[in-house]
Amino acid sequence: MEKKEIQNITSIGIVLIFITLSFFVLKGVLISILAGVLLGFIFLPLYNFFQKKIKNKNFSASLVCVILIAGIILPLWFSIPIVLKQSIEVFISSQNIDFVSPLKSIFPGIFSSPDVASEIGMVIHSFVTNITSGAMNAVSALLLQLPLILLNLLVTFFIFFYVLRDNNEFVSYIKSVLPFSKDLETKIFKSSKDITFSIIYGQMIVGLLQGIIVGIGFFIFGVPNALFFTILAIIAGILPIIGATVVWIPLAIYLFLQGQFVAVLGLIVFGLIGSFFENSVKPLIIYKRTNVHPVVILLGMIGGVYFLGFIGFILGPLILAYLLIVLEVYRDKKTPGIFLQNPPK
Repeated sequence: MEKKEIQNITSIGIVLIFITLSFFVLKGVLISILAGVLLGFIFLPLYNFFQKKIKNKNFSASLVCVILIAGIILPLWFSIPIVLKQSIEVFISSQNIDFVSPLKSIFPGIFSSPDVASEIGMVIHSFVTNITSGAMNAVSALLLQLPLILLNLLVTFFIFFYVLRDNNEFVSYIKSVLPFSKDLETKIFKSSKDITFSIIYGQMIVGLLQGIIVGIGFFIFGVPNALFFTILAIIAGILPIIGATVVWIPLAIYLFLQGQFVAVLGLIVFGLIGSFFENSVKPLIIYKRTNVHPVVILLGMIGGVYFLGFIGFILGPLILAYLLIVLEVYRDKKTPGIFLQNPPK
């Protein structure tokens, strides 16, 4: 083995050792760092807008940080106590709801046997109790971890600020260490940018707006604990394939059994508006810039949450999408494959 080869192997070994050590050093705040980088990408257009007007990197980045705090942190600060209170109310009320009596009046033949009625009532009650108790446990765990969450938020905003301010240097450095040719590097960066834009804006933002539209219907038509169910609708709306219908349809059925027919009609109207918004706007955003299969996004979200926690909800689909980009680039064929599909014409 030549001296140059030994030097190269030694250099690579030293780099790998320090990368491994750095990983363990940053392991506790790695998710916060990734969240800061991700938020930096999301708010980069807003930063560029301010930078063109103000011509001061520090002030522009600080202004975006203030807007982010005012737009996200403050609403959470005021809404968390309300959501906690409403989740407790939902849990308590779910223990006392009589699900069987309304069903008896609609399906008397099925519920003619007392044993059958009792069995179905127990199954429904157990299902509802498991859902509400799971939500309560999640809220309790969130409150217990609040100090750690605040520390991670501090790291996230620190990274967020510098990613905004030094975004050009950040991208240039990443390009400088990638072992690809210029053409391949350009293709990977363009595809990565398009996929990131599509998943964040097409899946996340559209899902958020769909949940808000449905939530407005909850408030207008007097659904009990409307804020709690609005948040559930937002989460469901962000999930691909599933959507906010899994929240508003059961609520509409519940209100129908309670005889609140006007509220049922209102929920159906707002639910259909939300579904129309999702089915018309989301494909335009996602397929206009990229062609990621919805199954990839769904699996990435589920696996990402298991592996990375809440931030994996966003990073999971991105990681899988980036893997598919690299595989397709190395394959270098004209056929797009199963998971990267041709956009509909």
